[in-house]
Amino acid sequence: MLQKPFEALTFADDFMFCKVMEHEAICKEFLEMLFSAKIEHITYLSSQNTVTCNSGAKSVRLDILLKDSAGTSYDIEMQVGNEYNIPKRMRYYQSILDVAFLDQGYSYKSLNDCFIIFICLFDPIGKNRAVYSFENICKEDATIPLQDGTKKIILNASAFKAADDQDLQGFLQYVKTGKVTTDYTRRIEKVIQTIKISEQARKEYRVLPAIIMDAFDEGEAKGLERGKYQKALETAKKLLHFGLSRENIAQATGLTITEIEAL
Repeated sequence: MLQKPFEALTFADDFMFCKVMEHEAICKEFLEMLFSAKIEHITYLSSQNTVTCNSGAKSVRLDILLKDSAGTSYDIEMQVGNEYNIPKRMRYYQSILDVAFLDQGYSYKSLNDCFIIFICLFDPIGKNRAVYSFENICKEDATIPLQDGTKKIILNASAFKAADDQDLQGFLQYVKTGKVTTDYTRRIEKVIQTIKISEQARKEYRVLPAIIMDAFDEGEAKGLERGKYQKALETAKKLLHFGLSRENIAQATGLTITEIEAL
């Protein structure tokens, strides 16, 4: 599949979206606009993250991953084409982030609050709303939140006129049409024009597909290796139970004597 010409890239294109949102001021203002709340400081901001879990689980590439000074993490995704899987993708992204960020031995209470945000050029829910916000609420009493620290937000740029907030409306209109109507979108457009005259950015765009493929292949390979190792440990435990010698178990599983003795 041929790449879109670098000069024709817009904010809605994955590469340009990530390059623009790497600017902390732009990213911070987006979150403040969305949540109508001040974010004191961004402590971590990274783009094009490939995240994988154990046992050969499917890897995902996150557009923008960041954390603020309150410890809340955000995954921000741009979605141009409708693959009719947004709800399930959000579910999986949430789960893989939780598994990746909660180290072994830590309490579940250590899980930070997390927001999964999808900016879509289409309406994945079909109710013509500009904003769809989801969190876990008690079905029997809607005043009782589960308080699991997660929230999922879908922005539907195709319904930008339905947005109550003028700045958000202008942002969604810009995503959908490229038309600049607010100070914020004017700043985004200025950053884009700066990126387009950068030879380094042009080179990055040219080699990005190969880099992404390599990252996915590496992540999948590591996942498969971890899965094989875990399977070998489980097999060794069963063989120990049946009274086989450690030497025979090592020969059968590929584990070392030390690894088997630690079981």
